[in-house]
Amino acid sequence: MMQALIVSNVLLWVAVLSLLVVVIALSRQIGILYERIAPMGALMLDSGPKVGDAAPVFVLPTLDGAELQLGAPAPRSTLLFFLSPTCPVCKKLLPILKSVKKAEGERLEIVLASDGDAAQHRDFRRRAELGAFPYVLSAELGMRYQVGKLPYAVLVDEAGRVRAKGLVNSREQLDSLFAAHELGVASVQDYLGSSRMAKEQA
Repeated sequence: MMQALIVSNVLLWVAVLSLLVVVIALSRQIGILYERIAPMGALMLDSGPKVGDAAPVFVLPTLDGAELQLGAPAPRSTLLFFLSPTCPVCKKLLPILKSVKKAEGERLEIVLASDGDAAQHRDFRRRAELGAFPYVLSAELGMRYQVGKLPYAVLVDEAGRVRAKGLVNSREQLDSLFAAHELGVASVQDYLGSSRMAKEQA
């Protein structure tokens, strides 16, 4: 009886130690995987004005009837957010835009941009409670920035230069535009790629 207890105890300890080794190995693999799979920033398409170029200047009427100048030097940076009333992902990001406006309102102007029927957009703006945002309709604006998919965002700095741009499907991708601007790079992917190359060369 005593011998059976000792054998079972030894087997239990062997099992516990084996599980500990497996947990340590898995933790190491998760760390390696985290390094390889970088956070996904906004998908920057190689079309339209390049990052660092002067933004095209527009003077456009808003849905309220006021004139709005875009692309020229301004006291604040401007985030152009291209959307559509029929785009479900755009609607998902609207609360995030409101949160960003509340947090960055003194340093950032958020402008909503689209094209199409003004009455439809006014109704959408009212239902989505977007009255605090300037809202412009211009097919030419979207064409100049080569916007092919939505939602799409362009960050223009105070000097009127494009600082970041890309498709944004989540809060993380929207934040990546501001991160790219702060880091002085075209995109978060570029920054991570250059960091990885620097590590490999070191």
